[in-house]
Amino acid sequence: MLFMTTPLRASVAILAAVLALPTPPVFAASHREAPITSLDQKADITDWFTFVSPEHPDRVILVLNVDPFLEPSNGPNYFPFDPGILYEMKIDNNHDGVEDVTFQIRFKTEIRQPGVFTGFVGALAGIPAITALDGPGSEGLSLRQNYTVTMITRNHRIDLSDGQTLFAVPSNVGPRTMPQYNKLYQQGVYTLLNGIRSFAGTVADPFFIDLGGFFDSLNLRQSAGGGVLSAAVDADDAHNYAPNSLAGFNVNTIVLEVPIAMLTSDGKIHAATDKEAVIGTYGTTSRRRVSVLGGESDRGAWAQVQRMGNPLINEAIIGTGFKDRFSMSDPINDAQFSSFFLNPLAATILASIGVPVPAAPRTDLLPLVLYMAPICPGCGAGDTGPVADLLRLNTGIAPTPSRSQKRLGFLAGDTAGYPNGRRLGDDVFDISLRAVSGILADSKKYNTSLGDGVNTPAVPPQPGFPFLAPAYSGRDSVHLGPGQAGCGNLPNGICPIN
Repeated sequence: MLFMTTPLRASVAILAAVLALPTPPVFAASHREAPITSLDQKADITDWFTFVSPEHPDRVILVLNVDPFLEPSNGPNYFPFDPGILYEMKIDNNHDGVEDVTFQIRFKTEIRQPGVFTGFVGALAGIPAITALDGPGSEGLSLRQNYTVTMITRNHRIDLSDGQTLFAVPSNVGPRTMPQYNKLYQQGVYTLLNGIRSFAGTVADPFFIDLGGFFDSLNLRQSAGGGVLSAAVDADDAHNYAPNSLAGFNVNTIVLEVPIAMLTSDGKIHAATDKEAVIGTYGTTSRRRVSVLGGESDRGAWAQVQRMGNPLINEAIIGTGFKDRFSMSDPINDAQFSSFFLNPLAATILASIGVPVPAAPRTDLLPLVLYMAPICPGCGAGDTGPVADLLRLNTGIAPTPSRSQKRLGFLAGDTAGYPNGRRLGDDVFDISLRAVSGILADSKKYNTSLGDGVNTPAVPPQPGFPFLAPAYSGRDSVHLGPGQAGCGNLPNGICPIN
């Protein structure tokens, strides 16, 4: 068994103490996982990633993706970050479920050429092509954003910008306006105080899933197994056998690279067997309680709109009637949602179609919400902390070289992958399906090869910081769907309809 879990008496007592809550049938990442974020798309966190840097194993990468399904050609202003939103990355390093280190990111927008009809123009009307974020070559950036990064600990609040103006990278309008977009993209990488690096801007969405097939009442493509993958498809980490619904769409991202020693409780780097090596992470978006569209009131405290730790928890585990409450609450209060973990309705659905699943209570899912083995092998019964949805990362586990990474992460023996943190290429949909079906309880008894046949992102992650692929071109991009190219090992590379 790759995952060894030990039911903890205290944890079960906490779970058993909460009231049973009804759980409507919801089970997939739509990138609009809660009612409140369906209405406030700019504040919607699509994905949260945390992993040890393959470039610098003494550092951690934090990635917050927001604002889903950005159509690359959708001008004239494209996709600015919202200056009215407080974006935060939070780290719990003493296992109490409360953040100890927080990175706050705020954006400002300037309109440099108010008479121009579009946010970006180049090689037209005497305005040169956009080749720079600032100075010569930036004249066509009429709509331009800059941002600040502030680090907050118990004792300090530090502006990390080091006197620099940090510019966000705009979307890729097209080859005339931005003829060297990849170079423009690289200009968005900044080195801040203490060796921290940052990037903010629009990128190709790295998530991959057959949303259409899933939301049609589990009508996954029969040619890809109809939800149960063949051994050959399951073993193929490099090709898709069903259409990726996110192919061709952009997303806004904020990426930080932070030395591990700045994130641990004692400022040191630890071995994987030390409990101090394990941190819990999550991202949030917040708005002022009193605000106006297009601006911000100076009154009112910040109110959290969305949070994300583990992928698919809000989508796959929390019932629709409780999603907004979950989004706006803090992880320290997650005991109120524990019954969703003890008896997830998704498991009942899988059982109803013949998939073997363990009986409730599902204590095998506790490693997702507690500090315990296998992610924290050094944690004892008194170190689990409260029930809290945090993406836990063992910073002592070395990163797996990109060529050797397994899309199923920990389940495939690649211990640097999800649920030990989350990398850009981890197939969290397939992993989560199998977790709900019971593979964490017994990998031999509950080993159905569940999956959608979408095994890899539309464009691969980049080898270096900021790791996400540059944005799709607004002029030249296409969406890859059923009946179109995008499934390399199938005849003519065409993705199946059925």
